Amino acid sequence: MATFASSDNVSDHGSHHVVAVVAFDRISPFHLSVPCVVFGEDRRGGGVPAFDFRVCAAETGALATTAGFSIAVTHGLEALADAQTIIVPSWRDPDETPPSALLDALRAAHARGALLVGLCLGAFVLAATGILDGRPASTHWAWADDFARRYPRVRLDPDVLYVDDGNVLTSAGTAAGLDCCLHVLRKICGARVTNQVARRLVVSPHRQGGQAQYVQQPMPPNPRGDRLSDLLDWVSGNLAAPHTLDTLAARALMSRRTFTRRFRLATGTTVGAWLLAQRLARAQQLLESTDESVEAIAANAGFGSAASLRQHFADTFRTSPSAWRREFCGD
Repeated sequence: MATFASSDNVSDHGSHHVVAVVAFDRISPFHLSVPCVVFGEDRRGGGVPAFDFRVCAAETGALATTAGFSIAVTHGLEALADAQTIIVPSWRDPDETPPSALLDALRAAHARGALLVGLCLGAFVLAATGILDGRPASTHWAWADDFARRYPRVRLDPDVLYVDDGNVLTSAGTAAGLDCCLHVLRKICGARVTNQVARRLVVSPHRQGGQAQYVQQPMPPNPRGDRLSDLLDWVSGNLAAPHTLDTLAARALMSRRTFTRRFRLATGTTVGAWLLAQRLARAQQLLESTDESVEAIAANAGFGSAASLRQHFADTFRTSPSAWRREFCGD
């Protein structure tokens, strides 16, 4: 199970926070663009703080990309020396040991308390430093077995979108890197800024699910462990019970108005929409991983009846629960 802990060493807001991204020869432009679009664009006009953003490389000169064009990187690894957040967006070959200068720079950054992020095959680079030994991590599902053989000391979880282990984060492949970067942005700047950036990118600020389409424990909408986060953890474990805005506000010891405001600030949505998403996610999980009947799954997920579950599945996924089960389980 992925963890989603907050990190006290990532409290800077705005231009004083240095984010460095490690580029390399034969890099995928998409993987490089993910941290660039989250941290590198100037959105100060919209109230989003600007970062001191740097792209650096161990190599000198133009770097080839997998798309047939080259990029020029102006920073060397010295740019990592004072970076508070360092992102390795992928790696060109899991069989290739990264340059020793890069590994040494990452170890030094980790020792001084920098936040390290390995997206997709970037997890191989962090693992090569030894930093991931004994810690949970994820990587692209297609290379999960290779990763597990190569780094047996790492507690690999190949079925989640990303793993937050405090000051080290790793993600699954491709689009999951965007989920991870938005989560890092949330750790630095909070929910409001992250929701705003996610809206500009037309993506969810915290997408649920896993690489294999098996839904994991949903990410708490507020990682600081306050009453709202604790409440939503409880609701996620008690979806079969009836829940309303008023009952949840009372359980959180908040007024209806305060609860509504804080809930939307934290999740970017309404109580009703959030509850429906949780219940659909639970139904997906049970359809994919159990032999329970549709009626039992409807009750477990809080839909009340199989007819209600079928209607919501049709409205949301344009399919039926039974068809979903056949697609993912091959029944």
